[in-house]
Amino acid sequence: MRRRHFLLPDSSSCPDLLVVVGLSVSVSTCLSASMRAPVCTALLLLCALSDAAARHFSEEQMAAVRQRIKSMFYHAYNSYLNNAFPYDELRPLTCDGQDTWGSFSLTLIDALDTLLVLGNRTEFQRVASLLQDTVDFDIDVNASVFETNIRVVGGLLSAHMLAGRAGMELEPGWPCSGPLLRMAEDAARKLLPAFDTPSGMPYGTVNLLRGLSPSETPVTCTAGVGTFILEFAALSRLTGDPTFENAARRALTALWDTRSDIGLVGNHIDIVTRKWVAQDAGIGAGVDSYFEYLVKGAIMLQDQELLSMFRAYDRAIQNYTRFDDWYLWVQMHKGSVTMPVFQSLEAFWPGLQSLLGNLDSAARTFQNYYSVWRQFGGLPEFYSITQGYTVDKREGYPLRPELMESAMYLFRATGDHTYLQFGLDAVESIERIAKTPCGYASVKDLRDHQLDNRMESFFLAETVKYLYLLFDPAHFLHGGGAEGDGSWEGGGASGQCVLGAGGFIFNTEAHPLDPAALHCCSRHAQERRELQHLLLGLTAPAGQSEPPAAQTEDPPPTQSESIALKPGEKKAPPPLSCPVQPFGARLAVLGQVFSDNT
Repeated sequence: MRRRHFLLPDSSSCPDLLVVVGLSVSVSTCLSASMRAPVCTALLLLCALSDAAARHFSEEQMAAVRQRIKSMFYHAYNSYLNNAFPYDELRPLTCDGQDTWGSFSLTLIDALDTLLVLGNRTEFQRVASLLQDTVDFDIDVNASVFETNIRVVGGLLSAHMLAGRAGMELEPGWPCSGPLLRMAEDAARKLLPAFDTPSGMPYGTVNLLRGLSPSETPVTCTAGVGTFILEFAALSRLTGDPTFENAARRALTALWDTRSDIGLVGNHIDIVTRKWVAQDAGIGAGVDSYFEYLVKGAIMLQDQELLSMFRAYDRAIQNYTRFDDWYLWVQMHKGSVTMPVFQSLEAFWPGLQSLLGNLDSAARTFQNYYSVWRQFGGLPEFYSITQGYTVDKREGYPLRPELMESAMYLFRATGDHTYLQFGLDAVESIERIAKTPCGYASVKDLRDHQLDNRMESFFLAETVKYLYLLFDPAHFLHGGGAEGDGSWEGGGASGQCVLGAGGFIFNTEAHPLDPAALHCCSRHAQERRELQHLLLGLTAPAGQSEPPAAQTEDPPPTQSESIALKPGEKKAPPPLSCPVQPFGARLAVLGQVFSDNT
């Protein structure tokens, strides 16, 4: 494996500054024009390490931070309910709402399982019932296949699996049936026409009422192809319908077959011709959750093939894109550097590496990213590693959760309170920079902390949730607990399945999925098929060596009890189909990842 390094100034030139004037002055000095260089990054890294290592959090202090995070959640959540519901998102500067990803009351769906994470069973029950009565997927809306899957399907699946802990009245046979499961299935079926392609790779958007538009572009991002196996496999194994998992696996196989000779994938692909339109390879925007789902899919489904795919990619990533524990963008066929930048969406990577046991590498990369946070009070969308500063027109921070997610995983793996210190830094920074009278606003520019009039639903689904779980290591979602303390529960036919005992897998929108529930329902379906096969064999006509194929299809589930569309004007959804900021809307046209001179 090649070792690559940046030539950085010797950080030993700064120790006197650290000793004499302390952290606050050194950070502000780094923000001056004279130090916007890699030396600043090195200095800030030392500051972060020394400052964080000096503090140990007691149980009482962790509980106090959890209470602050709860207050943060309810300030944003109540602001949404009071000012924005039933629209998708809150506009925190004007105290009103807007539809963004499909007109689903998206923030409410995304925040539903967070309510239970914070212990609010009463509100969880109320919202779960409200969604059943108000959300209808038979609407003439062009929806992002990717976003609808991770936010809506994932959110409903997670709420369904957590319904028992929330004290909801459960149908016989739960978790293999239930109204929230039927809603998730209904939403996912609206997405299936996008997968009806020669390659099996899905289009980026689909009309929920009319299906695929004839004018739909065949170009979509890598993450938009490879981020379905968690939700779709969960649906198939809970319902017994293999359609969803088969579609997700076909897309993964097609994407795997298009990798370059050096083992990398690009950023955008034509799903009809299988040709790469954007050939920049990296771990950030447009690609990130593809790698995430290979690892988490392997864990949730105990699937060695998915893990082997990721390990092959990881070898290429480490060989061609890693430079001194940063990860850059390179040309997918040649491995030559195309953009020496860090993107905020890449901050999931240390957490993913920790799931595979690569703790030393993960910790070093996390500290690189933490140093950027300390420089600005958040992670800019793009950060020039060579210049040690933001990239023009990419200075915003929409309150993304990825670094919080990595901190949660790394703290669970190491017990190092450095990650708790980061969590406290994040809480204080968001409170100081982004809080408004009507919620929390995306930061338009981290250099002067200008705000944007948007609070994305992932703030409540992910950012707050990961922060809370970081400071609650004994939470049931971490798989802790002992027999009899309520950490585990029964389910399935006659309550014979033990649920929650193996921990939970978070999808890329931080919606927790229970592998035990999938095993419970798929095992029950297998036993039912075996019994039907046996009974048909006993009643087969004499002389017939093999019984006829069993008709095992269940009657179609009843439609969810949606009785009303949401009131109010329906605004057109954005044109994006991938998890990127608006600059990504031009990718399919220009055929490159970075559309301007940055």
